[in-house]
Amino acid sequence: MYFEQFYLGCLAHASYMLASEGEAVVVDPQRDVDLYLKAATEHKVKIAHIFETHLHADFVSGHKELAARTGAKIYIGASAGAKFPHVDVQDGFELQVGKVHLKALETPGHTEESICLVVTDQEQDTAKSPWAVLTGDTLFIGDVGRPDLSKKHTPVELAGMLYDSLHDKLLKLPDHVLVYPAHGAGSLCGRNMRAERSSTIGTERLTNYALQIKSKQEFVRQLTANLPARPEYFLQDAEINRTGASALSDLPELPPVAPVELKSMLEDDVLALDVRPGEEFASGHVPGSINIPLSGQFASWAGTVLGLSARPVLIAASPEQLAEARLRLARVGIEDARGHLRDGVAAWQLAGFALATISQITAQTLSEQLKQHTSQVLDVRREPEWQAGHIESATWWPLDNFKISPPEIDHDAPIAVHCKGGYRSMIACSLLQRAGFRNITNVTGGFDAWQEAKFPVQSETVVHS
Repeated sequence: MYFEQFYLGCLAHASYMLASEGEAVVVDPQRDVDLYLKAATEHKVKIAHIFETHLHADFVSGHKELAARTGAKIYIGASAGAKFPHVDVQDGFELQVGKVHLKALETPGHTEESICLVVTDQEQDTAKSPWAVLTGDTLFIGDVGRPDLSKKHTPVELAGMLYDSLHDKLLKLPDHVLVYPAHGAGSLCGRNMRAERSSTIGTERLTNYALQIKSKQEFVRQLTANLPARPEYFLQDAEINRTGASALSDLPELPPVAPVELKSMLEDDVLALDVRPGEEFASGHVPGSINIPLSGQFASWAGTVLGLSARPVLIAASPEQLAEARLRLARVGIEDARGHLRDGVAAWQLAGFALATISQITAQTLSEQLKQHTSQVLDVRREPEWQAGHIESATWWPLDNFKISPPEIDHDAPIAVHCKGGYRSMIACSLLQRAGFRNITNVTGGFDAWQEAKFPVQSETVVHS
């Protein structure tokens, strides 16, 4: 059997291809599908089957385009209400692919239509025992799927279903069975995922906090308490996937926008999205532009803070950066960009327009400022990070909430913004600057640098120094 995991770091998304005797299966494909076609060619197999473990909410799937280009059948849980040609999958559904046997388990909880695929490699000596299970967003490494992505069911109802799916289905599998989920650390589809890309049922049984909770009532309580903010675009992406997205090749070319045109657009409140590294943005950028660097989880943050209806003008340092930004935006469903600033920030300067800047300070400088009471601190990390430890005098407003409203702090007072390492804080700085905050500073190295310098940290229960 040929088996490969394709991991897309920008979305913390894992998809899979497995094949036997010339026939291949792709599971949970990303939107840009050429990598699967290339792998199929290299391994001399034909993609005949495409499985979706559920209607993904955090990215747009490539199942429809991949099926059109290969003639493969698409399989998805019967409860999905899929509107494209497909095969409804119910509990116990089986498929033989060469000497690989696939069996579907209905595992509702993350979503009502969620399924897991049990893989048995009949070429192995242990051919009668399952080799692996592809768990989608039902079971992660160190976590389980969030239970708030349904229009029909409450989080409490979904969490109850998830408990049953885990204990009545997945935990019935032998301990040696490998676990391959659809997401890794950093995904908003869970809360506490570990960095590993695979595990085993036995390891998760012993180490996954959610599987340690013995009572269903307590499991439901813990899973529905303090859920991370659900980005607005999640339910929109699920609907796109229910219908099937258009091919990436159908996206129109991005028109170039002259600096004078962009200046006029910005005066009409059009968004400009600068995708350059944070350091470059800080040293000089188009006033009012938003910075989401390509180096991190660009697509997720673009979807979270801009939304799918955003029609930004893109600002990049090179044609390659521009193409990468366009692709990554399309992966979450932002397809209708207005254009790109022709020749980038250099053209803006040549046109005689001023650049804006964002000052940056170290954790050491921030510590001195706090002693002198000359700055206030804004922490834009997520709630579990804040609870684990934060600067005592900091105000907390997670970046996830910026699309809802800016933090309620003085627009004119000096504000030092930090996250864990500096990526999210630069996004926040650009959003604050665009919203009219006049004295914004980014803390380089973020909370990691603060802790490394052994400055005081306050948690919910104890103060460390």
